[in-house]
Amino acid sequence: MNLPVWELGHLVWFQEYWIARNPKRSLGLAYGVSNLHKASILKEADVWFDSANVPHSTRWALTLFTPQNCIQYAEQTLAHTLELLHSEADHSPALYFYWLVLQHEAMHLEASAYMAQSLGIPYQALWQKQAETNETKARISQQQIHEKKTAQVPSQTWKLGSSGFSTSSAIEETTFCFDNELTEKNCSIQDFEISLRPVNWGQYLDFVNTTGYRLPNYIRKTATDFEAEVFGCWAPLNMDLPAVHLSWVDAQAYCHWAKCRLPTEAEWDCAAKTSIGFEWGDVWEWTQDAFEPYNGFVAHPYADYSVPWFGTHKVLRGASHLTHAVLRDINYRNFFTPERNDIYAGFRTCTL
Repeated sequence: MNLPVWELGHLVWFQEYWIARNPKRSLGLAYGVSNLHKASILKEADVWFDSANVPHSTRWALTLFTPQNCIQYAEQTLAHTLELLHSEADHSPALYFYWLVLQHEAMHLEASAYMAQSLGIPYQALWQKQAETNETKARISQQQIHEKKTAQVPSQTWKLGSSGFSTSSAIEETTFCFDNELTEKNCSIQDFEISLRPVNWGQYLDFVNTTGYRLPNYIRKTATDFEAEVFGCWAPLNMDLPAVHLSWVDAQAYCHWAKCRLPTEAEWDCAAKTSIGFEWGDVWEWTQDAFEPYNGFVAHPYADYSVPWFGTHKVLRGASHLTHAVLRDINYRNFFTPERNDIYAGFRTCTL
């Protein structure tokens, strides 16, 4: 976990670095690997907030400015960013960097939520309400159309990946994608059966009760039932909700017990896009696959986003109920190390 003032300072630094301080902003993805950025309005910005060069273990020891001064830095930077955005042409390649900053901030919003959950402190995700309303409607609609629990997907060649960032659409449309989603990758899929919904608490706790496997974080057993802790408050656990705060290791243990398996990334992608009644968006979902580049991978200007993590992380797909709408995209590839259980992650299964 980072200090909250460091988190905000890093968000502001990232925004300023890639927009106001970026003299090659107009090149967009043709930016290359230049590090010749302008100076920050904050003298200590690079020393304090460059995540690539300031290790986690050192951040708590930094002598930072006050929260109020951090907010002032944020306000000044945002004002400058909006001024620059207003001057950009509608289809400018520079818009790539504004999207990058927006997506980065959305990731840190969700990170702030699981930080608050880990610390057991009150928290309200102000961006969540509309997304919840829309997905609840979609879920009800899907259930009315289709009550099946699984989908059968035939053998086929499936294409993973996104077509790329485009500035030809209106800026309010989601046209951004990260470098690890490119280029398109052809995958051979054998016919398989996949659950239409992630594993719920009833299913997962049946596994825990039967095997003696450890209870997940934020879950406790009462005299008669189970309770869940959400931002420091305990309440009865809804057994129909997707199980969450589970690691890839936990998912594999469940699959071994239930005689099933995790989907590959290609299987998840194919089923999500072709199967009627496939529900996603409540939890990030672990897949079998290691996080690796697609064929022909080329790093985008923010080279540290993907490259350092290839081979050591596992791919998650979908979104969680606390993922900001701007980050919700069916092609988005999330990635974490397999032992992480503080994030809003669960899983769905395929039959063997």
